[in-house]
Amino acid sequence: MTRLSELLDTGATTLLDGGMGTLLQERGLADGGAGELWNVDRPDVIRAVHEAYAIAGARVLTTNTFGGTRPRLQMHQLEDRVHELNEAAARIARAVADEHGILVAGDLGPTGELMAPLGTMDADLATSYFAEQLAGLRDGGIDLVLIETMSDIAEVEAAVAAARQVVPEAPVIVTMSFDTNLRTMMGVRPADAVRQLGLAGVEAVGANCGRGPDEMTAIAAQMVEARQEGQLLVAQSNAGLPQVVGDHFEYDASPADMGRHAAALRELGIDLIGACCGSTPDHLEAMRDALDLKPAGPR
Repeated sequence: MTRLSELLDTGATTLLDGGMGTLLQERGLADGGAGELWNVDRPDVIRAVHEAYAIAGARVLTTNTFGGTRPRLQMHQLEDRVHELNEAAARIARAVADEHGILVAGDLGPTGELMAPLGTMDADLATSYFAEQLAGLRDGGIDLVLIETMSDIAEVEAAVAAARQVVPEAPVIVTMSFDTNLRTMMGVRPADAVRQLGLAGVEAVGANCGRGPDEMTAIAAQMVEARQEGQLLVAQSNAGLPQVVGDHFEYDASPADMGRHAAALRELGIDLIGACCGSTPDHLEAMRDALDLKPAGPR
């Protein structure tokens, strides 16, 4: 049994949570704004989102830190607040998780920089960026690390190296985004990710974001074929694709659609199932019901 399996303490499918950024935009976050700043400026909103996902059935809450590395925060002149914003995010999620007896995943998204030789960021620099972020998440009390929406295996490996340095006991989950003809932007295929990250000692590998449930199901099937012994697989699809409705966007997969998708993923053999952009607690509740899972109650 892996450390992650022991931490999840279940032999059944585990329900992760859903999207954060699109929910914050609905609550007033400007397009392109720094959602991480709300960890200190509007913590009540972040807490309410976590609480809604916990009530809907999530067993793991993901910190509001997708853009929490120094390069991403530098876009908003917040690069001197890396530790503060990440620690605050983890503390908010930790408080809600403790009330429900569930777990907290420290969220690491892409830095936005290209790895050498295509870009100027080498492995050491990338590792230092992720380590800086993880120090704040560690101090806020995370249980595990979620490295998500990645395109480049080299950047993933830098994030994994940082996790081994800063939170060596924390299990690591990695999801990549296969949204370019079932490949990542850098050409990585689902089976490549499963094999290569298995060799890197990552305990759970999978996919997130993408172009909706149907494409995620196809990606999941490829991952299952490449699964290594003892490896857990993850899938977190967007709630379809965004459509213009009046003066805003709405994603076109309903809660019922995502519920059917969750059941299909379990049938394939996916172990950790959640959702991504455009999803809401309503989507997650439908997924919980489709999987016949019980929500964690308050302690």
